[in-house]
Amino acid sequence: MNPHHVLVAHGSRNGSTAEIAEWIGETLRAYGPADVRPAAEVEDVEEYDVVVLGGALYAGRWHRDAARFARRHHQALMSRAVWLFSSGPLDASAGERDIPPVPGVRRIAARLDALGHVTFGGRLEEGAKGIIAHQIVKAGRGGDYRDPARVHAWAREIAAELGAATVV
Repeated sequence: MNPHHVLVAHGSRNGSTAEIAEWIGETLRAYGPADVRPAAEVEDVEEYDVVVLGGALYAGRWHRDAARFARRHHQALMSRAVWLFSSGPLDASAGERDIPPVPGVRRIAARLDALGHVTFGGRLEEGAKGIIAHQIVKAGRGGDYRDPARVHAWAREIAAELGAATVV
């Protein structure tokens, strides 16, 4: 079996979602080629047969670069295996239960016939961009709620669904 060529694209403002995308790419590279790129920088997806698209959540909305990527590449994504992820809750909730996609991401998942979606905890720390982000951190409600082990496990689930029998 030839390994699938995977694109992990992300929309990230402060780097947390980009780092999650890197963790996913790192895991998937054990099974075959995988590229990790900011969604805004991807001009076409023709060389990929699998796409994992993630976006940070801000005020109940997916990062605009992730949403624009889904719109811009809609036709091409319809003929590929697609998984989606979100990052953002600034508490332990994402590790305690499955958090459904926000309405906008739910619509994108339906339009793309996505094979799955997961919400991971987010990270917001000192120096975060944006007035609201700064206020959240200043109020003591920031922190890092990401779980790298959970992210890697989810990426292994994707590899298993793709039929990756052995590590390359």
